[in-house]
Amino acid sequence: MKSYQLIHQLINLVEELEEENQGHEVSIQDFTGFLLNKVGDTRGNGHDSEVRFGDSDNAALDIAYQLDNNIGRLFVFMSRYAKSYIKKALEGTPLQTGEDFTALAILLTHKHLSKSELISHNLQEKTSGTEVIRRLIVAGLVRQWDDVKDKRSKHIAITDEGKELLFQVFEHTNYVGKIITGKLTIAEKFTLQYLLQKLENFHLEHYENKTISNKEDLKKLAEENSVQ
Repeated sequence: MKSYQLIHQLINLVEELEEENQGHEVSIQDFTGFLLNKVGDTRGNGHDSEVRFGDSDNAALDIAYQLDNNIGRLFVFMSRYAKSYIKKALEGTPLQTGEDFTALAILLTHKHLSKSELISHNLQEKTSGTEVIRRLIVAGLVRQWDDVKDKRSKHIAITDEGKELLFQVFEHTNYVGKIITGKLTIAEKFTLQYLLQKLENFHLEHYENKTISNKEDLKKLAEENSVQ
């Protein structure tokens, strides 16, 4: 039985909690609080569940499995899974990347935007964002024109061809969304959505205010947001 070791650990933890409570009967609420406290105090928790890592450097594993580092690593993995699914959904279309798709989708909800606005909304660097816009224009999915007040600025808008393509692609990107959320229950999806939105609000503020431009900024922000 693969779960035997876990069951054994749980039994030991219940016994430990009973000893702390001098043998008094404990509730599931008591055990939940006790377990959360235990997990919070444990470093390197869950090493056995990661198939990618070996066991030749325990110090490195402890660093990787620190709570914040582990969450960050899982975010990276999730983004790579999502990227591969989106690439499949865009096969056979002029859209080459997920950024092409999201840029076009953003334009669908605006009458028009400046290039810099679209690049910012799409969370891209100027160079890569400019290349995305260029591809969309060449494919006839986006049109551009000079800003009347500022000749240095260009405005862009989605074309009818772009709208038609997007609604064709939406069917397959909907499948991507369902796959990304895996087998989570509805309640778990709402919880995840709430937590991700909370993180999005935090990161978007720093992205828009350009508060992180070097290693020192990373260190400063990390220290300011350390959980005591």
